[in-house]
Amino acid sequence: MKAVYIAMMAAAGVVMAGQAQADEALAKAKNCMSCHAVDKKLVGPAYKDVAAKYKGDGKAAATLAAKIKAGGKGVWGEIPMPPNNVSDDEAKKLATWVLSQK
Repeated sequence: MKAVYIAMMAAAGVVMAGQAQADEALAKAKNCMSCHAVDKKLVGPAYKDVAAKYKGDGKAAATLAAKIKAGGKGVWGEIPMPPNNVSDDEAKKLATWVLSQK
């Protein structure tokens, strides 16, 4: 039974790692990484800083998905983030991925 449990946990880890990589690939494909990085500020904030700011906020994923689609200004400084050409599903995936960064 212990071996089955370990195998299930390992499989779940592989699936989750694959999803994280897929969402990073989506961020690269949508040119998010031109202005953002996971661990350092570029033009926009580091994704780990965004995740830290919204930690514990149950509405964060929806808020960030809306900002990804519509753009925004003022939360992280005066440089605006332009609207992005992403679907609602892509915006949700990106927001969830950003919030998972540590």
